[in-house]
Amino acid sequence: MKKFHLHPCGNFRERYTQELTVFTTDFGRLWGVIGFVLLVTTVPWLASPYMLYIINMIGIAAIAAIGLNILIGFTGQISLGHGAFFGVGAYAAAILATRFHLPFFVTIPLAGLITAMIGMIFGIPSGRLKGLYLTIATLAGQFIIEYLLIHWDTLTKGTAGITLPPTKLLTFSLQGDLGFYYLIFLALAGMGWIAVNLMRTRYGRAFIAIRDNDRAAEGMGIPIFRYKLLSFGISSFYAGFAGALWASYMGSITAEPFNLSLSVEYIAMVIIGGLGSISGSIYGAVFITLLNESLRFMTGILMNSGIVAASGLNMAPLREFIFGLAIVMFILIEPRGLAELWRITRSSFRLWPFSY
Repeated sequence: MKKFHLHPCGNFRERYTQELTVFTTDFGRLWGVIGFVLLVTTVPWLASPYMLYIINMIGIAAIAAIGLNILIGFTGQISLGHGAFFGVGAYAAAILATRFHLPFFVTIPLAGLITAMIGMIFGIPSGRLKGLYLTIATLAGQFIIEYLLIHWDTLTKGTAGITLPPTKLLTFSLQGDLGFYYLIFLALAGMGWIAVNLMRTRYGRAFIAIRDNDRAAEGMGIPIFRYKLLSFGISSFYAGFAGALWASYMGSITAEPFNLSLSVEYIAMVIIGGLGSISGSIYGAVFITLLNESLRFMTGILMNSGIVAASGLNMAPLREFIFGLAIVMFILIEPRGLAELWRITRSSFRLWPFSY
């Protein structure tokens, strides 16, 4: 009698530790190692200082976008105050470094915790509000924080801003774009790994249940207000952590960048990258950051050429128009964002030459 050996046709997990792995196949782990080696050894030495600056901005934006995706994409709670929380983290790190002279590796997570507490305060209305009403409540939080950052002179120094001391990590001095590149890269990898595995725990599954149907989640015994508040805290922690990194990288801060436009940028990153996708947050950060730089480059060319002055056009609303157009196009063409486009492309290569 012949014996037949059956081979599995998918990824079957037998232990919970297998569920927690980020790369589920040997092929994925191989390319993960190759990508890590290239990012650590090749990119920093081939890229120009300007390109390193862009990459660093992408890494910081991606950390903040991951936090907002946890709130919007996984928990279903809309927030228009993420830019303000980013500013809270930046100012918290600056104040801790200048007034209390705390070391860098203490100020960054502590700034994230301070931002998390403030974010949970503004997340209290989520217990009774949802949808448009919650959006308006978080918009009010954006304007309140903006006002405090500008007018609380004794704490934030108002429009004068704060200049941070040189950044030191233990005994090493972090100077220039290259030093911060490795720090931001490791921070993004760590925060992304935490977010991916957080969504696989009971907390992440509770977030998803609340997003899908909060009444059904409450009927299953999930305390929805507590988990909504926790989601606001985690999202704000990511924003504050990213803001603290940004403040240390820039060396000085003022309140102007932390406005409503920044919050809209983060929402655009989440929508374009893919709601409910950690990798999509990174794709969205890459897209929006490069779009910003492209628009800045194109605007400079048009202004220098004299075409804008001759036609009488106003270039100020161009960025908002392009952002809105990009969001609408992705919603119409691919609502799941760049993460879904990458999944389709990857599946096409894996299944080629078959179409199914």
